[in-house]
Amino acid sequence: MSDPHTPGTPHGMDQADVEGRSVLGQHVRHTLLPADALTIRAAAAEAGAPEELQAELARLPDDGTYETISDIWAALGHGVEDGTDR
Repeated sequence: MSDPHTPGTPHGMDQADVEGRSVLGQHVRHTLLPADALTIRAAAAEAGAPEELQAELARLPDDGTYETISDIWAALGHGVEDGTDR
């Protein structure tokens, strides 16, 4: 089985995760957090998030508070750093 890890990216993420989480962070500022899903969706829309990101955020579970951009990204089912040493 091959390792899906891309050199230059954190373990647990691939390049698409890095890029996608970056776009999320550009439209949901860390200073907003912690926040619930409704607040996150509203902030992203107000910040002019791309439709694709807004559609993803529509899937964000409503029952929780998200502390970090990585928490949001993980809740959407994407890869985040796993803490594995390289």
